[in-house]
Amino acid sequence: MSSSFGSLFRISTWGESHGGGVGVVVDGCPPRVPISLEEIQLELDRRRPGQSRIVTQRKESDTVEIMSGVLDGLSLGTPIALIVRNEDQRSRDYDEIEHKYRPSHADFAYDQKYGIRAWSGGGRSSARETIGRVAAGAIAKKVLSNFGVEIVGYVEKVHLIHAEIDPETVSMADVEANIVRCPDQAVAEQMLAHIEEIRKQGNSVGGVVGCVARGVPAGWGEPVFDKLEADLGKALLSLPACKGFEVGGGFGMTDLTGFEANDEFEADEAKHVKTRTNRSGGIQGGISNGMPIVVHAAFKPTATIMMEQHTVTSEHENTTLKGRGRHDPCVLPRAVPMVEAMVALVLVDHALRQRALLG
Repeated sequence: MSSSFGSLFRISTWGESHGGGVGVVVDGCPPRVPISLEEIQLELDRRRPGQSRIVTQRKESDTVEIMSGVLDGLSLGTPIALIVRNEDQRSRDYDEIEHKYRPSHADFAYDQKYGIRAWSGGGRSSARETIGRVAAGAIAKKVLSNFGVEIVGYVEKVHLIHAEIDPETVSMADVEANIVRCPDQAVAEQMLAHIEEIRKQGNSVGGVVGCVARGVPAGWGEPVFDKLEADLGKALLSLPACKGFEVGGGFGMTDLTGFEANDEFEADEAKHVKTRTNRSGGIQGGISNGMPIVVHAAFKPTATIMMEQHTVTSEHENTTLKGRGRHDPCVLPRAVPMVEAMVALVLVDHALRQRALLG
């Protein structure tokens, strides 16, 4: 199983949803980067369950511990190991699915691949695996701050409710101003009401998380197979429940002509080149062009719902299954820090690769 990601800045996540804990090893972080437990914890608090009434009520503090690689608040340049211990596993909620495959989950696929699966909590296919990614992403953000890079994620769409967000001006304060994490406060209220109604029905909804990285200099990216958008796509599509990826105008650009879609160039008074528009999402030819990098990740509705559906047993006999336990009616609010983390991990890796290239 591939549980590692990155090239020069490389992470390896480990642990299962109902095991003793989950965590990550970060290898390749430069030395003397200021790293505080509080900053990592802040990111994990944005991801953790039980933070609001519209997410799963599993009671986990997600308290992180630094096991190695940091001394007196500074990275040593050696592997950084982080652990979060599981506290509120309720495996009894999963007794029925030991012999039944949950619709639209990874249960059947894992059985076919490995011949065994961690049926309680979903094992490695659980979103609890993303704790390691978010913790590592907090470190990646610290490194990127030295390059002047800022990353802000936000909920852009919940089911059929869409917000118009300006990636050039959106702020973290606006995103964190409500529990939906949509910076348009009026639209956020509509999203909140819809999610609560869906939760009462025992159903779920999906949507889109947008993310912008501002301050990325021109020149990051490794054509042809490690193009910046290719690595970003792989990173975001590796997140649980993510089923779609766009950069810049994405699929919407297919509705335009070349004249409408092209980003024209201009130079400022200091002769710095920039584009007049940003339909390319800050990436051209697989390389950053100095404009904000804008990506969108589509998340399907949470697969576990409190409604009876048709499925089969592990003996391939027809049966039905109704969801039990504690689950998110909409993954979007908790997915925001996950998306930010994966964007940060890609960008920091390419930042270090570019630095190594230029010497």
